[in-house]
Amino acid sequence: MNNKTEDHAPNPRDISIQEYDYSLPEDRIAKFPLKERDASKLLIYDNGAIREDTYKNITAYLPEGSSLVFNNTKVVEARILFQKDTGSVIEIFALEPDSRYSDIQTAMLEKGSVYWKCLVGGASKWKKGIVLEKKILDSLILHAAIIEQLPDCFLIHLNWSDKELTFAELLHHAGLIPLPPYLKRKSEQSDAERYQTIYAKAEGSVAAPTAGLHFTDYIFNQMGKANIKREYVTLHVGAGTFKPVKASRLEGHEMHAEFMDVDMETLKSLQSSNRIYAVGTTSLRTLESLYWMGVKCTIDPNINIQDLEMKQWEIYDTWIKCKVPSSTAIHNLINYMASRKMQRIICKTSLLITPGYEREWTDGIITNFHQPQSTLLLLIASFVGDDWKRIYQYALSNEYRFLSYGDGMLIR
Repeated sequence: MNNKTEDHAPNPRDISIQEYDYSLPEDRIAKFPLKERDASKLLIYDNGAIREDTYKNITAYLPEGSSLVFNNTKVVEARILFQKDTGSVIEIFALEPDSRYSDIQTAMLEKGSVYWKCLVGGASKWKKGIVLEKKILDSLILHAAIIEQLPDCFLIHLNWSDKELTFAELLHHAGLIPLPPYLKRKSEQSDAERYQTIYAKAEGSVAAPTAGLHFTDYIFNQMGKANIKREYVTLHVGAGTFKPVKASRLEGHEMHAEFMDVDMETLKSLQSSNRIYAVGTTSLRTLESLYWMGVKCTIDPNINIQDLEMKQWEIYDTWIKCKVPSSTAIHNLINYMASRKMQRIICKTSLLITPGYEREWTDGIITNFHQPQSTLLLLIASFVGDDWKRIYQYALSNEYRFLSYGDGMLIR
């Protein structure tokens, strides 16, 4: 793992997003998944060399004794459609819980009523004070009311007639799976299964950690035979993952904060791993966030849990000068948790990984192909530099399928 200790790094604020653009034809976007998850093509990038295979054989390219880290978040049915008496439709897209809840898991278990930050389609047709009603089952009715308009969304009060039903259960009855907007199609019944990983567990995401969609029980069995460990972290993916970088310089882009949840046993297990591969950009951001949280604990063992939250620019502004070996950082994070009798660490991260960032706790990544001018593409460029152009051109020239339901790559 990378344990370099330079005291400076390029500030990403000056990065021009136009330098991370490429032409993605509409017909290269995978609108539907392949019939078999692990039949997707796999591009292997290894120190500049490119080769091809399928996900079914991915174990052959992973070192024995290494660990793969998966994001076990589960996509919730976050799109709720209300039809007004006039016939017009109002769509509520449930983004994240209000700040009155400590974390997503707590909020998802609320019964009878929740306050949620939402995008609203058709907001001009819904005035404050008007309560929307949706009859779901004979005995289940959902109401929605606007509490206030926030800078980029609305705070909505949702309440339902069955007071023993949790919000997670309510969404199962009332909502639809929120497919990425670039698919330009309505969700189908098959998406309820295929837009989830087979190991999805912790409900709370509005987008799937798509690198994990390719993994199957067959691959897991092959990994076991090769002594490759599976570890799980949780980062609840927000709608910000689809947010394009509209500013000409990265300084003008605001990363959306997302909840992460990692338990003590996972940290201890990964501490002894000789090679760590992140399955997806969300797993990578979680792992690297944990490293920097450990740095904070190293500098200040009495730091408040709220101050462990990773802000977008703070690494580049402050913590880059305080780097320690990853083994030290994680050891001190574990000690911090133990001293407070914390079995899990739950907080937010807005960590931004760009070219110039040096990974501290991750050796490689398994990921899909990402949108032009996106922060996810910047993250890939942090691994391979300008070679991202060669990788993407190779994929475009060799019939790879792009984005959420598409093919992927292993960078090591």
